[in-house]
Formats: sequence, structure tokens, C-alpha cells
Amino acid sequence: MRSRTVALNSGWEIGAMRATTGKQGGRPAVDTDATDGPGITRRRLLQGTAAAAAGVAGGTAIGGFPTIWAQDIKDITLRHIGVSYSVVQAIGDQASKDLGFKVAMQNLDTSTALTRFITQPQSVDIPDLEAWQVKVCAPRGILQAIDSKKIKEFDNFLPIFTKGEYGGKKVSRQGISAYEVMYVSDPSATKIVDGVHEYVSFLPQVYNADSIGYRPDLVGHPVTQWKELLSPAFKGKAAILDVPNIGIMDAALALESRGDLRYKNKGNMTRAEIDKTIDALIALKKQGQFRATWTTFEQSVELMASGEVEIESMWSPAVTAVLAKSIPCVYAPVNQRPDGTEGYRGWCNGLGLMKHLKGKKLGAAYEYLNWYYSGWQGAFVARHGYYSPVPKTAEKFMTANEYDYWYLGKPAKENIKDPYGAVIAKPGSVRDGGSFIERFSNISCWNTVMNENQYMIQRWNEFKSA
Repeated sequence: MRSRTVALNSGWEIGAMRATTGKQGGRPAVDTDATDGPGITRRRLLQGTAAAAAGVAGGTAIGGFPTIWAQDIKDITLRHIGVSYSVVQAIGDQASKDLGFKVAMQNLDTSTALTRFITQPQSVDIPDLEAWQVKVCAPRGILQAIDSKKIKEFDNFLPIFTKGEYGGKKVSRQGISAYEVMYVSDPSATKIVDGVHEYVSFLPQVYNADSIGYRPDLVGHPVTQWKELLSPAFKGKAAILDVPNIGIMDAALALESRGDLRYKNKGNMTRAEIDKTIDALIALKKQGQFRATWTTFEQSVELMASGEVEIESMWSPAVTAVLAKSIPCVYAPVNQRPDGTEGYRGWCNGLGLMKHLKGKKLGAAYEYLNWYYSGWQGAFVARHGYYSPVPKTAEKFMTANEYDYWYLGKPAKENIKDPYGAVIAKPGSVRDGGSFIERFSNISCWNTVMNENQYMIQRWNEFKSA
């Protein structure tokens, strides 16, 4: 076994222990029945069998899941509901296999998912919430607080979530970062509070720094600024995300990049700022700038892969999916500039617990939460280009080549594959935007819900119908 601790910044380290298996890095992440010790498999470890106490995975103990009602829970089904980039069937299948009860995944678009959480809370067990959605759901009393002391890896979460800090400095407060909606004062989970507390509203589980995707073979030059989304060069060949709370942030970044506006806080615009932003979008639409708007990453993949658009708001798994089709696609590195413009739009999805959960089903839900941070899921989403809040456990299920490429921004030494085995990057390739530190050092704003949210949505609908 070899040990490595990678210092990412002062006060922020991603440390890990990775075992060697005769190849560079650890076992394939899909090998849940691989033998980790004499007669012990990873699946048995995660199920908390008697052999678990003696087991190791990836060279480091991965036990700690309590044995809960072994026979009683086999008929339990947890309904995990959210958007397709976060709620992935393969993850649910792996969790079901490892834990011994069923995890049923259901995908909805962002707006429909939020409506489901609020209007049909009894039909959801595990809501997959974006940070800004917590601000909408928690006050309605549909969530129950999560006891952080029951989450094995909670103390190892990166401080960008637990403390709202990066290298001792506060992360961007434009928009809603995960930290700002993280803590509640007591188990009622109806009031979000400042500061660090035992109870949390949700647990961050997948996050990224978003920018623009583009076809380099069609665009013909490197894209490093948001204003390119509005460039006349791409008239009729651009697309923007049609989720109001996110799409307006992309528009604001592009307009600020172009020099049209300077916002005091893009994540909480005044009515005047909303008007200027939407009026600009309407003018662009009437000029024929946008070929389409999209609401799911599948739609953005088809638009980009077909060549129908050349540049668009994009999410990381969509870029990965285009690359998996052997079609070139780049995620633009939009690093912040000295004047404060540019930068990535940060976001974070997390797992909640619905109020109705209790008894054995609540116990199974905590088992599921703990499974999420044990590493398999973190490694899976890394191959989409996403990050885990506990990188050290994800690293155990990644090869050295993968971890170096996705987290450290180093050139690939071998082929880089997506979660399903398709090659998406060749040896020598470097991740778009570089390392984790480079990307999260350049967060300009976060996805949001504004004080003037209803007015913003009203104006956004005017843009849609223009």
C-alpha cells in the first residue's frame, strides 16, 4: 500500500490512501464483488456482514455500516428523486446491490422535481436538492434534519461546504452556496441558520463549476469568455439553459463579460437588473441569436452532437456524453479576470430526508446516505467530470491516472473513460479548466433563488414567449 496526501491549498487538503493491484491505481470501480481479503468482498463489507470487521477496500478500511435488521430491510424501497445528471440509475443499482434493499431512481426536470417535493412530499423519500432548492423546501417543513453525527465521513467533507471557506477565505456569496443553506438549529429543519451546527438540511453529494460547451471543430478558436455565447458569429448557432434560476445566471455572466452590465450580486438581482437582463435576452432572441433553449442535459447533448448548435450553456456530463460519441467538445475555461468579470457558475446537489421517514425506513435512509460517501458513487461521478465532497474516499475507487486527470489536472497517462467505459480523452490530454483548485478558485457565483424570484420567473417567461 502506498500513501499520498495531495496539498491543494493552505488549509485544504485532499488526502488519500490508495492500494496497488499490479496496475497503476486501484481496482475498477465496478468490481463490487472483488476479493479484498480472505473470503471477503466489497459487497459483503458494505452490507455490514460479520466478515466486515476484518475487511478492507482499496487498502483502507471501509467498514462502519451498522447491521440493520438484515431480513426486515430487504423489502424496503427508497425513492430517490431528482434531475438526471444527479440521480443516475447505475448508482441506484450499485447501492441496492451493496446495501440489500432497493433504491429506486426517478428523473424529473428541475422545475418538476421541485414541484414534486413540495406538492407530493409523501411520494419522495430522498429528495435530490440543489442548494437553492433547500431554501425553498426547508421553510415548508417537508424535510427532516439530518444528524451529522450519524454520517461517518461528515468531518471529512471539504470546508467549502461545512465552513463556507476556501483556504481560509470565504467562497463567493453571489448566489446560494451549499454552506449558506447547510445548517439548521434543531431537528425540525424549518429554519436555516448561520454558523456550524450538528443538524443539517441536506448533504452535498455532487457538484461542479459550470461554463460553456462548444464544438472546437466548428467554432474554430478557443473560447475563454462568457460573452462568446452572445457573439454575432454564432447567430442561430447558440443555445441557453431554460431553467430560470440557472439560465438567468448564465445570461448575467455573458452580459457582464460583454460589458453591458455590472451586477452588485448576480445571484440576487434587483428588479431593475432583472429587467435589463431579460430585455437584453429578448432583443437577442428577436435577432435570431438562439437556435434553442434546453431543460435537460440530454437535450443539450443532442443539440451539440448534431451540430445544430456550436456553443451553449452546458453541464459537464453533457460534454462527456458528446465526447463519448467521438465528437469533439470543449468545456470553456472561464477563469476570473482582474476586473472581476468571468468565472465559473458553481452549483451543488445534495441528499435530503423527507419528513415522513421514520423507523426502519429512516434507518435504511441513513445507511444509504453513508454508502454515498464511501467512495463508489464519488468515483462514478468523477468520470462524468463531477466532484465528491469527500475526495479521499472517491480516490480509493479510481486509478491513479483517473484521479490525477480529474482532480489534479495532470495530463492523462492512459485513456480516460466515462462511467460506462467509453474513451473520452487520450493520453496527454488535460482536463478542460485544469485542476479542482484552479476551477474552484474561479467561482464567480452560484445557482440561486432571488428575493425577486417570482418577478424574475415572470420576466423569464416573457423571454421564452417573445
